[in-house]
Amino acid sequence: MPGILYLIPNTLGPVDLDRADPLAEIIPETVRSIAAGLEYFIAENAKTTRAFLKTVALGHPLARPLQEIRISELNVNTDAGKLPELLAPILNGADGGLISEAGVPAVADPGANLVRMAHAHKIRVRPLVGPSSLLLAVMASGLNGQSFAFNGYLPIDPTERTKRIKLLEDRSRQEKQTQIFIETPYRNGACFEALINHCKTSTLVCVATDLSLPSEAITMQAVGKWKSDFAGGRVPDFQKKPTVFLMLAD
Repeated sequence: MPGILYLIPNTLGPVDLDRADPLAEIIPETVRSIAAGLEYFIAENAKTTRAFLKTVALGHPLARPLQEIRISELNVNTDAGKLPELLAPILNGADGGLISEAGVPAVADPGANLVRMAHAHKIRVRPLVGPSSLLLAVMASGLNGQSFAFNGYLPIDPTERTKRIKLLEDRSRQEKQTQIFIETPYRNGACFEALINHCKTSTLVCVATDLSLPSEAITMQAVGKWKSDFAGGRVPDFQKKPTVFLMLAD
């Protein structure tokens, strides 16, 4: 009988290791207990996962010494032909955990195809509760939470990025839908400037940075106000920090 594939949320950034239980306010007790009891993980990044498990172990002893826990990597460079190999231990009866580098697995994360294959093999999939930067951003934005769409990354090329932003703004206006996207942290500034330069002044834009972390910052206002702030040198502190951008056009 196959084991269970647990979808285990990770933190969205560094935690305060000086605290007795650094994960207590971010990852639920049940999730930490399940993670501590697993001996096999499929991870976007093995190093990040070992750091996460080391933190879990501060409050929950691991089933095995950390160096004996098997961690297989699944990331954007993993060939699709290797997915059966990654799933094999679970098909053979062992429970396993799929874990992202940050946040929840299989959302803006390469784990979705593995989850699909698990369903095809009748493996029980259990999603566990934890931080999702996308949902936290929607919650905190004040924008339309009844209808929203995640669009991943915007194009790198400035011309293509501008076209994409205008397309998303038109879609938001027509469908009254919140549009969500992310950017590689070192390109946050270019993304932000493209938004305030090419969206209508009445379009609402939310910038949500370092969600769930002590440095969390969330601001939502119209593009016209963003332009005024930018002209006065008031720019969000998002350089090289994970940030979610949201827009809603009227």
